Amino acid sequence: MTPRELAGALLVAGFSGTSLAPRTAVALERGERAGVVLFRRNLPDLAALARIAEQTRAASLLHGSAVPLVAIDEEGGRVSRLPAPEVKLPPMRRVGTLGSADLARRAGLAVGARLAALGVNLDFAPVLDVDSNPMNPVIGDRSFSSEPEACARLGLAFADGLRAGGVLPCGKHFPGHGDTDKDSHHDLPVLSHDRARLDAVELAPFREAARAGLETIMSAHVVIRALDEGRPATLSRRVMTDLLRTEIGFDGVLVSDDLEMRAVADRYPIDERAIGAVTAGCDALLICSDEDLADAAHAALTAEIESSAAFAARCREAASRMAALRRRAASLHEARAERAPSIADVVLEIEEAERARGAS
Repeated sequence: MTPRELAGALLVAGFSGTSLAPRTAVALERGERAGVVLFRRNLPDLAALARIAEQTRAASLLHGSAVPLVAIDEEGGRVSRLPAPEVKLPPMRRVGTLGSADLARRAGLAVGARLAALGVNLDFAPVLDVDSNPMNPVIGDRSFSSEPEACARLGLAFADGLRAGGVLPCGKHFPGHGDTDKDSHHDLPVLSHDRARLDAVELAPFREAARAGLETIMSAHVVIRALDEGRPATLSRRVMTDLLRTEIGFDGVLVSDDLEMRAVADRYPIDERAIGAVTAGCDALLICSDEDLADAAHAALTAEIESSAAFAARCREAASRMAALRRRAASLHEARAERAPSIADVVLEIEEAERARGAS
């Protein structure tokens, strides 16, 4: 890889519009993006989703690259990108209250099969955060439970369903966003729990995810004082590498949360965000809307690769993981064979289980 290609192998970017943006298409054709992330602004209907996925694949293949990542946040509840009138899952808290791993897996299977049919190959789900703070403004009912064991068991069942449906799962948000009183989209949350509490609650689902071989984990833009008082987790080598890689043993792809979020954007210029996240241990950088910012991140990474042998080596390590992930995405799509329920069917199953629970 050239330095520009190596930098691009770590970037997954968003854009405006309901077709693949021309600048992003050119970047894919040059091998300067690993894929795209899509939001409701891109998806007025299902045809737009299928079209963008095919355009992304075609542009990347012009470079001769592996299948690109086409990513989306489809959790259910208030975090759903599929356009109306598509049926969506309820919040995962409702699944968590029922406690059924089989139902959680079927929910993931239904979503995975639907996304795969439309060309998506990476879903930023399940949420593995433990909902331990009722005042949390961003997690809440997106979490399966206030109990770490249930978050791990049900989240990993959902992930297994996504995988069976043909889509890569991604556990989020490491090392835990569930007990914050701020939303990292708008401000920088800080947690002051001691290490014993973190091990018992926040970190527990991610340890189980690593043991289970979960393919990807997303970082949180949260300062955990007991782990690194000075830097958000996404930019902290103590958290991303020393804790997640070395101590916990996660060997999959580590994805940054969106580097446009104000928790980091208000405090660090884009070169520090991009270089800092990779140095900390992230393998993929999300820049979810601003194409200028994605270009600036690409330029900063490229310059650092050209000037630092150590950073270039770190990028090659990350690019190797990303290449393996993209091959894994292609193999999951080809291997999907299990008959999947529709999302509407699973919604009915959840409602029936709730009625039965209420009657008992």
